[in-house]
Amino acid sequence: MEASYQALLSGDAAAFEALIQQLMSADNEARKQAESLLDQLKQHSTDLVVGNLMRLMRQSQNPASRDMGAVMLRKAVTKDSLWQKCSSNVQGVVKTELLNCLREEQKHSTLKKIGDTVSGLAERVYDDSEWPELLPFLFECVQSNQPRQMESALRIFADLAGFIMPVLVPHVNVLREQLARCMSHQETDVKIAGLSATTSFIRDLDEDSDRNKFQDLIPVMLQTVSNILSTEEQDSAEEALEAFIEIAEAHPTFLRRQLDVVVNNMLQVAQSPQFPEGIRQLAAEFLVCLCEAREKAPGMMRKLPQYISQLFTCMLLFLLDVTDEAEWHQADSEQYQAEGEGDLYEFGQECLDRIALALGGKTMVPLAEQALPQLMTDARWEQRHAALICLAQIAEGCAKVMLQNKQVTGLVQMCKQGLQDPHAKVRWAACQAVGQMCTDLGPDIQNDEHAVIVPALTEVMKDFNEPRVQAHAAAAIVNFSENCDEEILTGYLDNLITQLLGLLQNGQKLVKEGALTALASVADAANAHFIRYYDTVMPMLKHVLYSASSKAEQLLRAKALECVSLVGMAVGKERFRADAQEVMAFMQQLQSTHLDPDDPTGSYMLQAGARFCKCLGSEFLPYLPMVMPQLIQSASLSPDVTVREQDDDGEDIQEEDEDDDETETLYYGDRKISIRTSVLEEKATACNMLCCYADELEVGFFPYVEQVTQIMVPLLKFYFHEEVRQAAVQAVPELLKSVYMAVSEGKAGGADMQYVKQMLDYVWQPLIESMVKEPDLEVLANMLEAIQDTVRLVGPALLTQEQLGQAFERFRAVLDHSAKRRKERSAITTGEDFDDEEAEALEEENELEEDLLDQVQTCLGAVLEQFGDAAMPLMEGLMPQIGMLLTPKSSVEEKRVGICIMDDIMEHTQEGANKYAFQILPLLLDGCRSPEASIRQSALYGLGSVAEHRPQLFQAVAQDALTRIMAVITAPNSRDDTNGHATENAVSALGKALQHTPNVPDSLGVADLWVQSLPLTVDAEEAKTAHKQLVGLVQNSDQRILGDGNKNLNKIVEVFVKVLAHGTELAESDTADQMVSLLTQMQGSLPPQVFQSFFNSLSAKERKELQSRMTRNGT
Repeated sequence: MEASYQALLSGDAAAFEALIQQLMSADNEARKQAESLLDQLKQHSTDLVVGNLMRLMRQSQNPASRDMGAVMLRKAVTKDSLWQKCSSNVQGVVKTELLNCLREEQKHSTLKKIGDTVSGLAERVYDDSEWPELLPFLFECVQSNQPRQMESALRIFADLAGFIMPVLVPHVNVLREQLARCMSHQETDVKIAGLSATTSFIRDLDEDSDRNKFQDLIPVMLQTVSNILSTEEQDSAEEALEAFIEIAEAHPTFLRRQLDVVVNNMLQVAQSPQFPEGIRQLAAEFLVCLCEAREKAPGMMRKLPQYISQLFTCMLLFLLDVTDEAEWHQADSEQYQAEGEGDLYEFGQECLDRIALALGGKTMVPLAEQALPQLMTDARWEQRHAALICLAQIAEGCAKVMLQNKQVTGLVQMCKQGLQDPHAKVRWAACQAVGQMCTDLGPDIQNDEHAVIVPALTEVMKDFNEPRVQAHAAAAIVNFSENCDEEILTGYLDNLITQLLGLLQNGQKLVKEGALTALASVADAANAHFIRYYDTVMPMLKHVLYSASSKAEQLLRAKALECVSLVGMAVGKERFRADAQEVMAFMQQLQSTHLDPDDPTGSYMLQAGARFCKCLGSEFLPYLPMVMPQLIQSASLSPDVTVREQDDDGEDIQEEDEDDDETETLYYGDRKISIRTSVLEEKATACNMLCCYADELEVGFFPYVEQVTQIMVPLLKFYFHEEVRQAAVQAVPELLKSVYMAVSEGKAGGADMQYVKQMLDYVWQPLIESMVKEPDLEVLANMLEAIQDTVRLVGPALLTQEQLGQAFERFRAVLDHSAKRRKERSAITTGEDFDDEEAEALEEENELEEDLLDQVQTCLGAVLEQFGDAAMPLMEGLMPQIGMLLTPKSSVEEKRVGICIMDDIMEHTQEGANKYAFQILPLLLDGCRSPEASIRQSALYGLGSVAEHRPQLFQAVAQDALTRIMAVITAPNSRDDTNGHATENAVSALGKALQHTPNVPDSLGVADLWVQSLPLTVDAEEAKTAHKQLVGLVQNSDQRILGDGNKNLNKIVEVFVKVLAHGTELAESDTADQMVSLLTQMQGSLPPQVFQSFFNSLSAKERKELQSRMTRNGT
């Protein structure tokens, strides 16, 4: 080995080539020795290594050695950072020789690798003007009429377009002409390279004006694709279609002028059975990408309805790529569930889902209405199967229109027909469609069609000859139950549970697993109604749990445990306690046996433990040491991420995880990133469970708080999985609460509030910082909620002004970014392709934005409530952003949020109220007359708050305010569903004015109107406030309330009776007790029939609640 090293140091070319050949050896030991020698050589002389690689690539007679030299040279100058260590002389030689190689190399694969090396080096040095010869050389090659040189130069142009575009822009016209010539060349490789370069320029040009200079090349590009397709060279054809997909993704509007021609061409390819499936899929992928181009070309494809119809039909044809295989009818496991499904079938399913989500129901539902009924009458089972699978795939994207158009009954009848079909695969597809619609159209479909769906599914479950269909019917019951009102479900429990227990006793393993999941879902939805089945169901579940011990039965055991835990939650602690202790003991024993790594029981135990905790409450504490170690271990898992470079040919490495459902693969440049999703899901589950335990056990969770906090805080920036971040965010205030309560109750082992302060300081900064880069609006809203909860928990006693200032910096950034997003969405509405479907899609995006703004407002309200005037200097810094919510051009929801913030200022800060009253009060008064109920509600709440907390300010506008408030209450449609909350806030505001500004003359009849407007039943919070006010005013014998000659007494009794009939829903417990006492006193003052008439007006349930309340109070 020493001799070899010395030979290498001497520059022996043969020794170096031998070393490179040894690197390619199949012998691991020989390869390791070669790698070690090469590393030593790199340390000794970079020039020697790079020079030898260059010489090897240029002079070796061995094609494999030349190839390897090119690959290693590229790596050396781009990834190994050897280029900067090379002398300027060697750098010059390398650049010159690389260009010479491009001229002279004859072997196509080697030439391609040399081109990759040139591109890699150029990306590194071109910005520093270190390779001025390159661009003239590339132009020379493109114009050379030498196919190999032309192809190499074009591919290099394609690679470098994004890096050297400013240099190329002045040459756009020349380039366009040369590219058109290259795409028309007789050599396929030149055509493909020309198309790739053209696509890269279109993609990377900054200005639309420059990009549009390539418009006249679109026909040439299409002809190029057509020519390549006719050669039957599939790899080249796929590369050509992928070039068009790049344009569809990056600049779809570039295609608008010739969209009709482009789409028609691609449809012909997708529809033509003469082409290979991969080619047809890529053509369809291009069309689907155009459909999905919402941000860049909203609604553009909907302008071509005839082609959308053809695309829809094409996807239905793809669904026919399915056969009936004997293995599919077996149901011992899910192994053969996809048996008989071709690639086109799977791709068609995916595309239908994407198209429906992208284009919406108004476009897709008419197409489905026309096509699916015809398919359902076809004699061929594949056609009927396709209709039902299509329905399942488009349901999510079309749900709103399906419901609005009252089409649910017809769709359910179609599914019922499918459930009765003679072919098993059609019945399976019908189960799929029913289940998906129950998810996407629920709860409407459950409310309206339960009488058809449940009997039809239970009938299918009786067919033991087709176990896979049985199992899928049970899965559809799961979907049905999840969105079903328990009162509806109750009527079917006898039959459903009988059928499911029959499957559990007599079905094959897959059927039993499905039956357990369905039982669990039914129990979860039925809640306490499940108690009467408990004694029958629980023994059977425990039998399965204890007896399913083989490896093949691991999932069955896991699902039995899931079912036990959900049944327990449904029936409650008192009924479940004994069985819970028994099953927990079994789990403890099972855990001690060290489960197989791939045994799903472990992850199911994590979730079951959390359900046991929810059910048992503090009684679960003895079992916490059993579940915590595994939870801690799972929550601490590191993401399983693998990063690989491209292989020697620059093609994606085909690893065994390509088709692994548990691995997600991403491509970044020439790197392939594989993420093991099963690890992330286990981590997310564990984090959610830890959050659940902290929430449920509160003080009882204190012993684990420090350890769990150290895990959760770094996960606030865990960008691999949003559910992990969400759990971490939600856990932070729960962990703080546990510590706070433990210290407050003296259960923290001697720790005091200083310990709580340390904990707060530990979590606060990371929580605030994590908001900066949070990409998901829902998670960001949860972060704001966590800040709000923390502020309310610790208040100014522990939270410093500096920490509060950090939060306000983030609030400002959130509002600024929100304003930017809203502006961008507003700009979309002015686009030429904007239509009603796009407006609906924007509405959904705006809802997320509104949730975020709501959380900002709630955070500000919490800060103002806790800190009062001390928060106003920070609020002043936000006034420009808040003011932008209240402009005439602001949306309804923006104005509502802005008014709510003003309400909080008036309520919680004397300083803010005094400073801004003359701006806020007119805003609130105007808001009372808004046509938008949500704005009226916010304004009316604000006026009530001013009356309660700033009565002197209210008195200045009392007559005007009361007139406007009363107008809202007496409006003809004031009690409509849309106006209910606004009206009840108006009634509440009247009550606050009566209570807190008694000096205001009641010339308007405020008191009588207030009493006559009670009880409040829509807004529970305002109801409790108003009813408490009523009790207080009656107790004080306020004559305004009782009325002249006690004329309002009957109404007051009616209000008390109706409020008490709702339990604690409309009144706090102490308020209800006082109402009972007042009613007892009033019974002597009013005729008995008055009470009886009010009692008779109640429902049976309300009468029972009233009697119970009166009895509890000894009346």
